[in-house]
Amino acid sequence: MTRDEAKLKLVAGGHILAAEGQGDLTRGHISVRDPEDASRFYMKPHSFGFDEMTVDNLVTCNLEGEKVDGWAPRHSEVFIHSEIFRMRPDINSIIHTHPTYSVAFSASGRPLRALSQPSALFLNNYGVYTGSIDLIRSQDMGRGVAQALENFPVVFLKNHGVVVCGTSIDESVIIALMLENACQIQMIAEAAGETAPEFPTQDVMALRKKLLSPEQQEINFNYLRRRVERTK
Repeated sequence: MTRDEAKLKLVAGGHILAAEGQGDLTRGHISVRDPEDASRFYMKPHSFGFDEMTVDNLVTCNLEGEKVDGWAPRHSEVFIHSEIFRMRPDINSIIHTHPTYSVAFSASGRPLRALSQPSALFLNNYGVYTGSIDLIRSQDMGRGVAQALENFPVVFLKNHGVVVCGTSIDESVIIALMLENACQIQMIAEAAGETAPEFPTQDVMALRKKLLSPEQQEINFNYLRRRVERTK
């Protein structure tokens, strides 16, 4: 992927997140590692909504969290991205949002269970950051989030939001949407009363492998991208 392609896909990812209800005024953010320089990444700017992202207003930051290119302001929570990119060379895209059901679930203290197909991705496969309810505005706090993430694709920021990571923009966006869906289904199912027994773990792990297929992530992302473009 070229730099131009990465920027265009990053913008598309932001528009998809907005269309899927993952925006919270201007407070969420999405990033992608520079495909030609792993020590830098492109990121949604501060003061703009996901739906307002353009190639022109993206900012470029380094692993110290410093803005090195772009005219728009940098998010104060840039350290979520810089510290995860620093600690996880396998990660190429990061999302931080405040989706309603995921935030509510993070406040429940309950484990995420295999009560739906989307939840197969997250069974025993997420971290929890409990260091603060505040914004992640320092390298130390960003490092705490990265450490709580461990080797998982997702970390819940208790009573705050979620951080979702992927090897690609396709993957991070689709995982973010599936996480909110999994949390919503579980909270509805548990609110309705006692749930039926879950499927065996080996069945859940087999489904997870299918859901994480790069081809499937690309198919789903491209569909959502086309759907957003049709509404413009």
